[in-house]
Amino acid sequence: MTPHAYLVDDDEAIRDSLSWLLESRGVACLSYPSAEDFLDVWQPELSGCLLLDIRMDGMSGPELFDVLCERGNRLPVIFLTGHGDVPMAVSALKKGAFDFVEKPCNDNELVNRVIEALQLDKDQRAAASGADSVNTLCSRLTTRERQVMERILAGKLNKVIADELQISMRTVEVHRANLFEKMGVRTAVELAQLLAGKR
Repeated sequence: MTPHAYLVDDDEAIRDSLSWLLESRGVACLSYPSAEDFLDVWQPELSGCLLLDIRMDGMSGPELFDVLCERGNRLPVIFLTGHGDVPMAVSALKKGAFDFVEKPCNDNELVNRVIEALQLDKDQRAAASGADSVNTLCSRLTTRERQVMERILAGKLNKVIADELQISMRTVEVHRANLFEKMGVRTAVELAQLLAGKR
């Protein structure tokens, strides 16, 4: 899915000006007049970031944020706040919001924060995808190959692994070669680095 800045604000003038501002800097933007409208289209696969007004008719920004957190939202959230909303915004930061920006705001600073949030989302999705692919690789290993891999990662020599598993050294070498091939690595160091990235 194409990354977007999703703008949720019940003030049409703000939606129009911020949409124009973001698109003038090359950021694709979709805007919504209420939290409920955004919830109707939200899905876990959405990529980008969410610009969220704190005070709106109907569901407020923090209420929408809580609902999205419960649903497993991964979009970085930037709150747009009036002066009196700062305590609410700080509370949202503690729950994992990316940032809050006070209105009226410096246009360039806001867009810069949006671009940083978009990059964070991209990086997090790449990391999650990497972990998924490592899990897929591990799922292809046989039980014996997993046992050998655990001992390789613990730094044990083939002879020790053979003794512990009560198999021949030649069999350990075969399992070692097979699991290296399945995991796409050439050395124990590469194997450890691959699995460290997963975590």
